[in-house]
Amino acid sequence: MTTTNPGLSRRRFLALSGTAVGGALAVGCSPASSTNTPAAGPSAGSTAKGTVTVMSQSGEFGPKEAKAAAQALGLTVKTVEYDLTKLTAMLASGNPPDVVRGMGATETPYLVARQVAENLDPYFEKSTLIKADDIDPVNDVWRYDGEKQGSGPRYGFAKDYSQDCTLWYNGALFDAAKVARPSATTPLLLDELLEEGKKLTKRQGAKVSVYGLNPNGLGLFTQLTWLTDLAGGKLTADDLASVDFSSPEAQRALTWYLEYAKAGIGPTVLNPDPNGWDGPTFQAGRMAATLSGYWLGGLFSGDAKSAKVAGFAPAPQFDTGRRVSPCFGGTGLWIPKASKNKDAAWAVMEWFLAGDPAKARAAGGWGIPPLKSLQKLMPQKLPYQKQAYEVQMAEKEHFSVMSFTPYVRLDAINTVIGRELPKAIKGTVSAGQLADTLNSQLNAQLADGKKRLR
Repeated sequence: MTTTNPGLSRRRFLALSGTAVGGALAVGCSPASSTNTPAAGPSAGSTAKGTVTVMSQSGEFGPKEAKAAAQALGLTVKTVEYDLTKLTAMLASGNPPDVVRGMGATETPYLVARQVAENLDPYFEKSTLIKADDIDPVNDVWRYDGEKQGSGPRYGFAKDYSQDCTLWYNGALFDAAKVARPSATTPLLLDELLEEGKKLTKRQGAKVSVYGLNPNGLGLFTQLTWLTDLAGGKLTADDLASVDFSSPEAQRALTWYLEYAKAGIGPTVLNPDPNGWDGPTFQAGRMAATLSGYWLGGLFSGDAKSAKVAGFAPAPQFDTGRRVSPCFGGTGLWIPKASKNKDAAWAVMEWFLAGDPAKARAAGGWGIPPLKSLQKLMPQKLPYQKQAYEVQMAEKEHFSVMSFTPYVRLDAINTVIGRELPKAIKGTVSAGQLADTLNSQLNAQLADGKKRLR
């Protein structure tokens, strides 16, 4: 499979990757409706050979993994550190990496709408390591039919995943504050969790010494989308081309988050965690509760102090009776259409996602394996691991794919929210006024992104 993309002119490339979409991946201009045509697929009996370049983070697929892949597959495997700007330029030049890291839940529609990603269905059909009935449903975040995420061809595959709104807590901090530890079976109500977060927060003068709660997850837009869904509404329209923060359900989501932010009980855009993420803060005994997903537990297996106090609980919910436990990452790998060595790229991808490296990741507890047959390898030796495993297996029942827009990248949306949110946290604008501003700016951004695909 050697089909290549002749690339874009510099003028066309710049027009498609303008600031309106956050310097985003924008290669090609054909509409998503034409993306369902299957690729030619690997030739029967073909043997992968040659050089494969993988663009990923060094902590996931770096030189060590490249060497192991080369030895296992008889290929030359090179790595490039993931960088969006560099990837965009490489795609535009028609000379991209052969395998690329991506977040299936939020990137798949964007990549497919621009005809950047290869339809991998022919490879999955011939795979010796990945069988259809063994694929965890979370991998549907890597599917897109041009209108709806979760159906249509597969354009990538997760290396592991979490249901990203599940709750890790420090039991010792709950006990010290005389707050009941979260149930392993019954989700906390979000309003209850917020009040508990206030009680769990510790201050030294004007500074917070222990965060009571961090509900920020993988970013504000995805969290607000989830909260709106829990309230019984939709933040994004069915055609994925507009948002509405003014609906009663979205207002409930915004109001809840603003109460959290104004209470000063956890990190916000105004007062970010100096560590940059929850892991070190939790390990230091300075985080009582965090909506971080199962994967965070991998950090505690070599940390006896954290392992002793860590507990895991289902994703919280509002009092609507609606229970949704989404995945906003589904981080994995995809193959660009313009790759010059797709057969070999698939061999590397298949080995990393379903071979020995996948078994090692499963045993480490850093996320849930993408194949059901590997989930029995998830660690259960330590008490916190056994509890987390049991909670997570029950939580899978409440997963569903939440379609993300193909018109704007997530980072561009979060930039707007991060810029406007401080005014509401400070009280200079109301939740309703914030909604009007977000609707205006984000819908203009979405309209522009949609126009660029015509």
